[in-house]
Amino acid sequence: MVLCRWRFCLKNRSAGGANAMDKKSYKQELYALQVELVKFHKSVIGKGKKVCILFEGRDAAGKDGTIKRFREHLSPREARTVALGAPSDREKSAWYFQRFVPHLPVAGEIVFFNRSWYNRAGVERVMHFCQEHEYLKFMDEVGNFEHLLTHADLIFFKYYLDISKQEQKSRLKARKESPLKQWKVSPIDEKAQTQWQSYSEARDAMFVKTNFVFAPWYVVHCDNKKRTRINVIKHFLSHVNYPGKKEEKLIYDPSIVFEFDPLCYEKGMIAP
Repeated sequence: MVLCRWRFCLKNRSAGGANAMDKKSYKQELYALQVELVKFHKSVIGKGKKVCILFEGRDAAGKDGTIKRFREHLSPREARTVALGAPSDREKSAWYFQRFVPHLPVAGEIVFFNRSWYNRAGVERVMHFCQEHEYLKFMDEVGNFEHLLTHADLIFFKYYLDISKQEQKSRLKARKESPLKQWKVSPIDEKAQTQWQSYSEARDAMFVKTNFVFAPWYVVHCDNKKRTRINVIKHFLSHVNYPGKKEEKLIYDPSIVFEFDPLCYEKGMIAP
């Protein structure tokens, strides 16, 4: 029964077919949502709010493209993206969260993390870039860290872009063949498919251990790029307050964006 539900879910998260979004409709809807984002950002700047949105997901899940659509028309002085590379030897010797702290938002800022401290729960664990005791320490401490963030009046969201194995394979192939996307190609890409199950296990452990009441995980079906972007923006805006908010434009599809719950596995809502 679970398998049948999973097949149904795959059909509905398809990148194309009947669920494809035509370009004109996409652009019109995106424009309207970006107008709402500008309203929200104006409120953030005017009231000195601090906003932190982090995006996690497998390689080629669409983190870059989603963040781009969020930021496209926001003030470049008060909206920035953080995408940290591998830590230096000096950073490795510090408290794990230390290198992320300077990048957190100050009053009036929106900060997007394109991958975050959750690297330790994902790629670092799978690729053995950290030791087991370091991983366990992270899992034990991350709740306290995020509790401090939310108690510092930070508007904090965690999104996990969940891609199917077949769609990831297709995107990685297209990335490798595109002269304009060579900067995205890395040796780790080669392991994305062969280590699929290990990444799934790491993701599942992360969800179970780090889905907090004060900082829940929101899972996003991302095989269809256009629908992903539209629905993540709608979801985010529907959960924040700002003047002139048009609620009717922010009705998102709960089969595409939803809060993590262990029952998601039984319902076939998360890629195996």
